[in-house]
Formats: sequence, structure tokens, C-alpha cells
Amino acid sequence: MEENRTTIVNKTVKKGISFGSVLAMVISYTTWESIGWAIFHGLLSWIYVIYFMLAH
Repeated sequence: MEENRTTIVNKTVKKGISFGSVLAMVISYTTWESIGWAIFHGLLSWIYVIYFMLAH
């Protein structure tokens, strides 16, 4: 039972990180229209998303 919960948590965290990266990249590209910035902000993931929400 404990192993099953760990697997579910791991999958959820990976999906959350992936979604955060994609969201950051989309926001960045639509704002700055630069693939370089989009990649950089994608690496920052949720940090950039939260920054964008607070700054705009």
C-alpha cells in the first residue's frame, strides 16, 4: 500500500513540474516573443509563473 502511494505521488509531482514548465514557456513566449527566454523561463518553471502573476 505504501509503495502504491509513493508511485502516485511521484507521478503527480512529475506532471506538476511538467505543467509548470509548459505554462512558464507559453507565458514567456507570448510576453517576450523569444524562444531563448521561453526556454530559460521553462527551466525556472513555477518560479516564473508566480513571478508573472505577482508582477502583472
